Amino acid sequence: MNPASPAIDTESVTALLERGRTLATPVLRAAVGRLAPPMDTVAAYHFGWIDATGKPASGDSGKAVRPALALLSAEAAGAAPEVGIPGAVAVELVHNFSLLHDDLMDGDEQRRHRDTVWKVHGPAQAILVGDALFALANEILLELGTVDAGRATRRLTLATRKLIDGQAQDISYEHRERVTVEECLEMEGNKTGALLACAVSIGAVLGGADDRTADTLEKYGYHLGLAFQAVDDLLGIWGDPEATGKQTWSDLRQRKKSLPVVAALAAGGPASERLAQILAADAKKSETEIADFTEEEFASRAALIEEAGGREWTSQEARRQHATAIAALDEIDMPEKVRAQLVALADFVVVRER
Repeated sequence: MNPASPAIDTESVTALLERGRTLATPVLRAAVGRLAPPMDTVAAYHFGWIDATGKPASGDSGKAVRPALALLSAEAAGAAPEVGIPGAVAVELVHNFSLLHDDLMDGDEQRRHRDTVWKVHGPAQAILVGDALFALANEILLELGTVDAGRATRRLTLATRKLIDGQAQDISYEHRERVTVEECLEMEGNKTGALLACAVSIGAVLGGADDRTADTLEKYGYHLGLAFQAVDDLLGIWGDPEATGKQTWSDLRQRKKSLPVVAALAAGGPASERLAQILAADAKKSETEIADFTEEEFASRAALIEEAGGREWTSQEARRQHATAIAALDEIDMPEKVRAQLVALADFVVVRER
C-alpha cells in the first residue's frame, strides 16, 4: 500500500510523534481522571492504559499524529511547542469521542487489535464516555481563560460539527445505490479533514497567530486529511488485518461507499457495471446475510473494484491531496525546520502502512 512515494525521514517522524505523545499524555490522563466512575476506567481502557480487567496495560493508543501537528502548529506561529499542549489534548479528546461513537454505529468489534469499548462495556458506556470526552475537550481549552483560547474553542467546535456531519453522510450513503465522487470527497473532508485541519491550526491560535495564518495551516491539514482518508479507504478494503486491527474487507462488510467503490462505480465499463449490479443486490440483503458471505465473495467484489480502476484512482487522489497540502505551506512564513517537519509528517500519513 504505497499511494505516494516520497522519501520518509522515519527518524524525524518517530521523534515528532513521540514528542506529541510524551507531552500530551500526562495532561490527557489528568483530564480523563476527572470523569466519574465507571467512565474514567472505560475511557482508560479505550486509550489502552488498562486492560478489560482494569489492570495496567500498554496498549496501542494510536499514532498521535494530531497531537504532533498541534505542537508543530504552535512552533509555526513562533511559540514554544508546550503552548500547543491544551490544543493537542482537546483535539485528541474529540478524535476519541468520534471513535467511540463510530465503533458503535459501524458495529466494529476491534480497534487497535483489542475489543472495542461497546463490545466490552456495552453501548451505553460507549455513548456516555464519548459525550464526556467531547465535553472535556472544550473544558480543557476554556479553562485557559484567554481570548486565544476562545478562538481555539470556536475552531474546535466547528470542526466537531463538521466531523459529525461527515459521519451522518457516511451512514446515509450506505443505504444509497449511487454516491458521486464529489459527495464522497465532501463527506471525507468533513469526517476526517476537518479535525486534522483543526489540529494543525489550534496550537498556532493558542500562540497568538492571526486568522490568515491559522486558516492557511487549516488548508494544509484539510487536504492532508483527505489524503489520509484516501489511504484509509484503500486499507479498508485491501489492508492486512494484522496491520489495521480490523477484519478483512472491513469496509465491504459494512457496505461503505468509500472512494475506491465510488470511483469504480463512476468509471463505466464492464467491471463497473457488474459491480453496480452486485452492490445493488447487496443493498437489499440483511446484515445477517452480508455477515454470512464467504471470503471469496468479498474478494470478488474487491477484484471488480480494482478492475474498474477504483484502487488506482484512489491511490492517485491520495497523491493529489498530499501535493495540495504541501503547497499550502508555501503561503505563509514559518521556520524552515517546522516546514520540513510538517512535510515529513504529511509523507508519513500518506505512505503509512497502517
